[in-house]
Amino acid sequence: MGPKRVARRMIARAIAAVDQRERPQIEALRFELGQAQAAMRAHLAPGEWLAAEFQVFSQWNDDGLIQHLVRHVPIERSTFVEFGVESYRESNTRFLLQHNNWSGVIFDGGDAHRQFVYQQSEIGWRYAIDARTAFLTRETINEEFRKAGLCGDIGLLSIDVDGNDYWLWKAIDTVSPRIVICEFNSTFGPEHLITVPYSSEFSHVEAHYSRLYFGASLPALVELGKQKEHRFVGCESHGANAFFVREDVAGLLPSLAASEGWVRSRFRSSRNRAGQLTYVGDHRERLRLIADMTVETRPGGERRSIRDVFDL
Repeated sequence: MGPKRVARRMIARAIAAVDQRERPQIEALRFELGQAQAAMRAHLAPGEWLAAEFQVFSQWNDDGLIQHLVRHVPIERSTFVEFGVESYRESNTRFLLQHNNWSGVIFDGGDAHRQFVYQQSEIGWRYAIDARTAFLTRETINEEFRKAGLCGDIGLLSIDVDGNDYWLWKAIDTVSPRIVICEFNSTFGPEHLITVPYSSEFSHVEAHYSRLYFGASLPALVELGKQKEHRFVGCESHGANAFFVREDVAGLLPSLAASEGWVRSRFRSSRNRAGQLTYVGDHRERLRLIADMTVETRPGGERRSIRDVFDL
């Protein structure tokens, strides 16, 4: 190993050590700022959607939107379930857990979330959270929920698995969440009801080198929401997540069509064939990268190539 490589490795280790020491203080400051942000927005009316956005522990501005919804949606059982949480340091429900003192269950196929919750932070003893390791499929999800004691009316469900999101939400029948957050694929646009075909082992990393082939279009999720009696109320402004509220508790929150609420994503998420991050801003160009991949139209219906669906 050459001296330059040794030096780079030592620098990386030093940065990581400093980060590890300072991270608790940084996260405590973020939490305090989040509490202030929540208080500043407490007066917002139901329809003031984007004004409610802010970020604490969520990847995007979902924390603020969740706070907005729990202010305007009557919640009888303040319990959440979130899956696809990775380490849980960054997640949709962590601020809800710590700020609002909700209880919840989190799932991920790895073990990093359990290490963080129970070994690397005080979250595991300060709050009522159950971190479970399970790779959820539509065949197993309800059984895993039952094992965790999840049933009936709950406050919130958050789905972000970069692939089978549509199919997992469709399969769930053990819980009836009042609020649902589900990742959508903005590249699929605001018009077509499409999703990737279901596979219990689907991985967007392996499905296509670009990592743009995953999930469902917003119209497909809005249609599924209607089937499950959930109203589409809006998207987060970066075009990553869509929000739904159960009709019987939606009150004055807006009811939007997919075409009204769709947001064009601009964040850098695509890779080149070497696996390096690359920016493809034009959505038609993104679609051309995955043009030969197959999607289901009207999920559960015929399978067609993306090239055919979008006339590329």
